[in-house]
Amino acid sequence: MLPEAFLVRMQTQLGDEYEAFLKSLERPRAVALRFNPLKGTQPQLPFVEERVPWEWWGYYYDPDSRPGLHVYHEAGVYYLQEASAMAPVALLDPQPGERICDLCAAPGGKTTQIAGRMGGQGFLLCNEINPKRAKILARNIERMAVPNALVTNEHPETLAQRFEGFFDRVLVDAPCSGEGMFRKEEAAVADWSPETVQMCAQRQGQILHSAARLVRPGGRLVYSTCTFAPEEDEGAVAAFLAAHTEFEPETVEAPWFEPGENGSFRMWPHKLLGEGHFAAVLRKNEGETRDVPAAAGEKLPKQWLAFRKELGISLPEGKAISFGSGLFWAPEELPEIHRLKVLRPGLELGIVKKDRFEPAHALALWLKECGRVQRFGPDSLEMKAYLHGDVVPSNQKGWCLVCAGDYSIGWGKGDGGVLKNHYPKGLRR
Repeated sequence: MLPEAFLVRMQTQLGDEYEAFLKSLERPRAVALRFNPLKGTQPQLPFVEERVPWEWWGYYYDPDSRPGLHVYHEAGVYYLQEASAMAPVALLDPQPGERICDLCAAPGGKTTQIAGRMGGQGFLLCNEINPKRAKILARNIERMAVPNALVTNEHPETLAQRFEGFFDRVLVDAPCSGEGMFRKEEAAVADWSPETVQMCAQRQGQILHSAARLVRPGGRLVYSTCTFAPEEDEGAVAAFLAAHTEFEPETVEAPWFEPGENGSFRMWPHKLLGEGHFAAVLRKNEGETRDVPAAAGEKLPKQWLAFRKELGISLPEGKAISFGSGLFWAPEELPEIHRLKVLRPGLELGIVKKDRFEPAHALALWLKECGRVQRFGPDSLEMKAYLHGDVVPSNQKGWCLVCAGDYSIGWGKGDGGVLKNHYPKGLRR
């Protein structure tokens, strides 16, 4: 039961297409996932179907297959993501080596999509203002083996003051009234009202104002929502362009979506296999490019050096950063993070003890290979036991990378007969 005020507005908005729109809401949802290139070669899976046209790594899947329960999901081989939600990053078009900011990043679908396109090169700042959602974002960054991301829990204006003119591309996937998700989330229907639409539009304007400062001259800003409300979509973009004359709409090739005014695109559920989404592509023409002081790297501790040598681990270019109780490997461009609310400053390597090094789960997920590996079939009894937290048979001795088929999933420590299980307790089945 959709809100009457919403239906009346949609009939006015769509005209002759209104009936087709209503019928599209009655069909089964098209569900999709996105493979993670950071994990290596894409596997052949029986439940994966045709490709999502606008995302090279995106595929529709059989809704009865429940891929969220598959071991490859735990290993970060893919991310379950609604197909239309993949469109804004396709329009952002991130490139390896760039500085990119995802300003409203939780739970992490678009951030990890950006990270996959960056290929571990460059600097990615992903931010979420809500503390609980920021923790979910950080967990997904870890699961999807992203090595070059700084995860923050800040107000957008704080970041605008700190990183003005710093980023090549900025994505604002703004909190919205969620009309495009009505079929997917009942809570979105219950929470909707015309007043909610107006409140969201006001908040989106504030976020966009902060985002404008983050973009360098010549850089790209993509604004997106999952709503149909013109106040939050075309209206928000028009108000932004009126207030920020340094920006203009940018022309991009996107034949899959319906083009609109001011560099915008609509994803309608009656015109493609996906839910409702909106995006606009804008370019900043004027301003000042600024550099931010880089964080100082640290000397690598001998415990890590011994561990790395023992397992034959190679790291990309970067620098060591101590954060909390852990040792992290950060991208070279990681800026100074003092006085920022940071959840993770890069790839967590592990914890330095007095006489040893304990590797982090994040390091295991990031590694594709090392000098000591124990592989189990993804559907084997041994892998099920490992995910349950049990010891598993193995002739390995010492720390060992455990893989589900071709994909790393965690650590074990062998005595020549069995592997002591080091899969995180909070993830065990």
